[in-house]
Amino acid sequence: MKKYMMVVLSIAVLMFGLVGCSSNKANNESGKTEDTNNAGTNAGGSEEGTADVSKETRTVTDVKGTVEIPVNPQKIVDISGASDILSLLGYDVIGTANSDAYDYTKFPTYLDDVLGDSKILGYSMLAEMDVEAIIALEPDLIVISTVQEKMYDQLSKVAPVVMIELKQMDWKEDFMNVATIFGEEDKATAWIEDYLAKAEEVGKRLKETYGEETSYLSFLASGGSLFIFDSAGLGTIFYDDMGLAKPEGMPEQENVSLPVVTYEGLAQINSDYIFAIATDEDLATLKESSIWNGTEAVKEGNVIELPASPYFNQGYSPIGRLAFVEEVEGLLASTNE
Repeated sequence: MKKYMMVVLSIAVLMFGLVGCSSNKANNESGKTEDTNNAGTNAGGSEEGTADVSKETRTVTDVKGTVEIPVNPQKIVDISGASDILSLLGYDVIGTANSDAYDYTKFPTYLDDVLGDSKILGYSMLAEMDVEAIIALEPDLIVISTVQEKMYDQLSKVAPVVMIELKQMDWKEDFMNVATIFGEEDKATAWIEDYLAKAEEVGKRLKETYGEETSYLSFLASGGSLFIFDSAGLGTIFYDDMGLAKPEGMPEQENVSLPVVTYEGLAQINSDYIFAIATDEDLATLKESSIWNGTEAVKEGNVIELPASPYFNQGYSPIGRLAFVEEVEGLLASTNE
């Protein structure tokens, strides 16, 4: 389990290999339109004068090729990890794999209100899940990622399957990839722009309160290792979305995996404020370290301690990002209490 969590915690999100596109999906032999954006209605919509909209289909293009899906799917099962994105696009899911990375039986707290009525089927980074549990939900549409590619043929016998690719390096790209498949680019663009405006405003207030050049670091202590959030997760909320200063001495993130540092390497990152995200065990070990206790941020009382669940996942979810932006001012204020 520990070895597996190390893979998870290094954000080897699609470490099973990105699956090449193929075109062995259902072809449009019936003459239905292949225009994803103009065919049928979008999420939650209806067409006047249509006797049964739920039986109408439209053709969409995903990483496998083309597939016919319901115009207005009512019973979506998503095991790709995109349930939060689908909800923002106006779709409800009855089954999901957007569970907590540390406890697959529950949702991260920031998704409780959004997905609380959905059945948890596993964790989105797992290659296989319980097919019988999916069948029992009687879905009219199934969404998987390239991680679950080996389940494609089996699930295609249950309901139409849409396969998406989530790269986890650019959340906006992943958001728009899902939106494009479902013809909901306008909704996605509007949400992203609104979120970025809020994040920028919070960033401006933090600069006014703590200084223009004040730097911020976030890292995960888990499984005995220290993972630095730089070009993914919470790091991109600080540096890209809120425009805050990155500290000197940061290791460079070259791919989807988070950089791993030693305690000495962590001490070399000169940050004014530190968000230490950790399991209880790793936090206890951290606090026993003389190296950690000797860092300037610790001595100044400028450390915010946060639990690994849910904060590890949070920066990879659009809803999670918004929740963090909305609470970060309060978290920083707590260091002065």
